Amino acid sequence: MTEKPLAGIRVLEIGGYISLPYATALLCSLGAEVVKVEKPGTGEDFRRQMDDKSPYFVQFNTGKRSLAVDLKNPVGVEFVKSLVPHFDVVLENLRPGKTAALGLGPEVCRALKPDLVYGSVSGFGSGGPLEQRPAYDSIGQSYGGLYSLLSDAGSNQLAGGASADLVTALCTVTGVLAALCGRAATGRGSHVETSMMESISALTIDAITLYCDSGVTPTRQSRHPQGQVFCLKTSSGVYVTVHLSSSQKFFEALCEAVGRPDLATDPRFARYNARQEHYFELVGILETEFVKEPAEYWEARLTEYDVPFAPVLSIAEYVNHPQTEWLDLIAKDREDTVLVRPPWKFDGERPHRVPDAPRVGEDTRDLAEEVLDADRIEHLLETGVLYSDK
Repeated sequence: MTEKPLAGIRVLEIGGYISLPYATALLCSLGAEVVKVEKPGTGEDFRRQMDDKSPYFVQFNTGKRSLAVDLKNPVGVEFVKSLVPHFDVVLENLRPGKTAALGLGPEVCRALKPDLVYGSVSGFGSGGPLEQRPAYDSIGQSYGGLYSLLSDAGSNQLAGGASADLVTALCTVTGVLAALCGRAATGRGSHVETSMMESISALTIDAITLYCDSGVTPTRQSRHPQGQVFCLKTSSGVYVTVHLSSSQKFFEALCEAVGRPDLATDPRFARYNARQEHYFELVGILETEFVKEPAEYWEARLTEYDVPFAPVLSIAEYVNHPQTEWLDLIAKDREDTVLVRPPWKFDGERPHRVPDAPRVGEDTRDLAEEVLDADRIEHLLETGVLYSDK
């Protein structure tokens, strides 16, 4: 890819962990220059005292530049303010009001650059009773209803993965790109806000619709009758997922595939509404049929009859699947970390990610040279306002 879509866009990141850094990592992979503001010495906490060797830090920060500056010192804040006019986007995920208290809030920064896109990412938004509550991924999944949705009724449990953080990052990227498009059309910047509690609705919107329509509080199985979905164990121990939705042809094809054409005329299952009402009876019948044969048999049969299905893959199987390989989604440019490339192609080509994350303060000196002379830079380094590893 000779020219990435966001080439020439500069982004200043003030924050850490996953929700914001993954958003800026995606912007970086699309061509934006991302400068990560970090505290001197140890840098962002997510480095976990491993500098650029933490695989989790690397995954969300490759290709960025590191600016180490003491934001607890007013001189450091003034230095960052001097950089703001040189950037298109400022993004932060500190607690609401924290950047304003530092002197780097949206009003201050947008006054320095009127067409600036300023983005705030929080746990719960910039007001309301939860405004100042600390928020990490599991807190967002809990408050957002995702844990209850992914659990059986009366038996709530943790889920795997960082869904709240990651969907918040995706919502942040969407908002920033929309704001940049708006700026291109009007010449005006904007203040984009999102939070984990609202972003997670992008994952639960179907369940919210179900609740508002029926008054039933959704749990793990609530959507299964509606979606006509089944997760079935085969004799080889591999599970197979079947998704029929409301299509009559797929149900009839499944009946043929399992050798039970009688199910297609059974009053309990003949039509979608009846199947929805008697869903759990149908589950029992299909479980009895699928456990008779191995996964390879069912893959051949379901493919032959064009039934929507998939084996239930582990993450290891997903990473190493031939389709994932064809998609060129996983980069193995580093010996110690496998990078996930951005989930888009442009003109048939997926943007590659720079394989290395910056060391703490690796780019401090170069960035300072944009706004300060050499003597001033040396003074700020000597007094600890700035930090450079070179």
